[in-house]
Amino acid sequence: MALEKTPQGQKSGSEPNWLTPTEMAAWRRYIVASRRLIEALDTDLDQHDLSMADYEILAQLSDAPDRRMRMAELAEIAMLSRSRLSHRMKVMEEAGWVRREACPDDKRGFFAVMTAKGWKAIVAAAPDHVASVRTRFVDKLSKADQVVLAEIFERVGNDLRDEIK
Repeated sequence: MALEKTPQGQKSGSEPNWLTPTEMAAWRRYIVASRRLIEALDTDLDQHDLSMADYEILAQLSDAPDRRMRMAELAEIAMLSRSRLSHRMKVMEEAGWVRREACPDDKRGFFAVMTAKGWKAIVAAAPDHVASVRTRFVDKLSKADQVVLAEIFERVGNDLRDEIK
């Protein structure tokens, strides 16, 4: 059967390069663990009325100069589509955590700006979030594991970023 689209490295009409049992185990365990981790971290933020997406947006803004960032840049850094960021911004604006400001240099562009209430929200949530990340992830890894994982995901992340460009 001829394939119209072939994955990278696969010739049209050839058998798929199926995962070995070891590769499949690594892949499936990564997927299940990462989904469970994000779900648990999200649940842990419930007490602060924040989602992981909200927390990530506030964290990025808290580190930005004047706690403001171009919406397009924020979407890229927070790994959200522009439409998803726009939706989250509406919810977060209603909560009083952020506001949008028109960009004086670009009539179509907007800044996301953290408000004082948003700063209070991230300051209140950060200790619990860090404790959750530590308990659920970091403390389960040796220092060597942490170094290896950082290297692996740096490589995978860079390759994926380069493919998209």
